[in-house]
Amino acid sequence: MGGFFGAASHHDVVLDVFFGVDYHSHLGTRRAGMIFHDSEAGFQREIHSIENTPFRTRFEDDLPGFHGCSGIGCISDTDPQPLLVRSHLGTFGITTVGAINNAEQLVKDYFEQGGKQFMAMSSGAVNTTELVAALINQRGSFAEGIKFAQEVVEGSLTLLIMTSDGQIIAARDKVGRLPVLIGKNGEGFCISFESFAYHKLGYDDEYELGPGEIVRVDADGYETISPAGTQMKICAFLWVYYGYPNSNYEGVNVEVMRYRNGAIMARDEAAAGGVPDVDYVAGVPDSGVPHAIGYSTESKAPFGRPFIKYTPTWPRSFMPTNQDVRDRVAKMKLIPVPELIRDKRLMFVDDSIVRGTQLQGTVNYLHECGASEVHMRSACPPIMFGCKYLSFSRSRSEMELIARRVIQELEGDEGQQHLDEYADSSTERGACMLKSICEKMGFDSLGYQSLDGMLEAIGIDREKICTYCWSGKE
Repeated sequence: MGGFFGAASHHDVVLDVFFGVDYHSHLGTRRAGMIFHDSEAGFQREIHSIENTPFRTRFEDDLPGFHGCSGIGCISDTDPQPLLVRSHLGTFGITTVGAINNAEQLVKDYFEQGGKQFMAMSSGAVNTTELVAALINQRGSFAEGIKFAQEVVEGSLTLLIMTSDGQIIAARDKVGRLPVLIGKNGEGFCISFESFAYHKLGYDDEYELGPGEIVRVDADGYETISPAGTQMKICAFLWVYYGYPNSNYEGVNVEVMRYRNGAIMARDEAAAGGVPDVDYVAGVPDSGVPHAIGYSTESKAPFGRPFIKYTPTWPRSFMPTNQDVRDRVAKMKLIPVPELIRDKRLMFVDDSIVRGTQLQGTVNYLHECGASEVHMRSACPPIMFGCKYLSFSRSRSEMELIARRVIQELEGDEGQQHLDEYADSSTERGACMLKSICEKMGFDSLGYQSLDGMLEAIGIDREKICTYCWSGKE
């Protein structure tokens, strides 16, 4: 996915932007960059790969060369950015987050309308942020250009622009799939995905953009230059998995939602026939832990940590692009506590079950360590569709998703016509899918949070939440 942070102030903002971007490192693993603007020296920019080096370490040596009272930076899971662009709108920095599913068609349209060239990456593809800049430049103002780009992009588009006079323009996706928040301190303003990022830097909550809203920010204030729309579809996975525990979106705290979500799952499971008798309920580190705490509290089963995550060297198992390396990292980073595993009946709660490859290895290892029973719960429903808005799942095919793969094995193409039934464990098809996954993965039982339960835990109007990866509905 990705995230960004920007600031405009009456004092130098280099450290604010540096630490603000660093606090978005959980949202991406490939590229990162920062641009600053100084009234005398103009723009300064650096972009680095962060696939094997954390953001903070990679950019520390660049800090002495940066200075300015406005700046933007990003963590990106896509192409190198932020970019510096010169056009009839002036010279500006730009960073984007989202997904452009019709990029090739937009490039073709650009050439047919008289555009001459794009810089091509080694793959031959066009940098998506450069494509967005080209779309914006087809209109006479930033607001008009951003609205045009968001209308023609199939997917989602949230962005920051920094102009040559040091102003920052922030635009939330037209249906608000990601959050954009403004913080304020005594010297200026910042723009962020994650609210905790600016809280730690001394900014207070000031404003949360609505869907499609475009805001201009400088050191003295902010103003809306294009009003918010009426339709919102914010991503539910921000609460379930992606979001950092300290953050709030639409007034709902991530950690609190996860406690509530686990409790609702246990409540509903008890009402449907009872939860398994286990020695410990545990969370798959890290995002599964608060869901497990909620489940444990509601079910009265003790919470335990049979696995401890070794974060000094193995913080993130999805960083390597090679699947074999990722699987090995997933195994290496979880250190068992044999005394809490041997001869114990264990229930693990994970934020989600996507492909199941890493989880398979974890379950096998638990049995090797002597666990007598291993039960699994997912804090969200079965994932049936790859995300086309924020690239949540890296799966190249929906058949890589364990739920879809098992359905195909059970019923072939006919089963793909009954995904709603398979997603509901109370139906015959749903129960059959759970049984098959248990046999395949070595679980003693498996349960998924229901869509209704997850939405209840989030607690805002369900019509404002995107659930595409579970329901396939816009």
